[in-house]
Amino acid sequence: MKNITLSADERLIEAARERARAEHTTLNEQFRRWLADYAQAQQRLQRCDEVMAQLRGQLQVGRKLGREEMNER
Repeated sequence: MKNITLSADERLIEAARERARAEHTTLNEQFRRWLADYAQAQQRLQRCDEVMAQLRGQLQVGRKLGREEMNER
């Protein structure tokens, strides 16, 4: 594993350390998770697009959905 040096506001670093402690982890571990997510975001989006393309035309609702129904979450 490689070491890096980052610069950030001291208050933010301390607040992040406190949150990490509350989550029973370390700031280092949280940063590693963030870095992995950040680095792999494009691959996740691409995979999502691939899955959506595979499903396109294979799912049936039984009726045409209205605009409001399509936008419900």
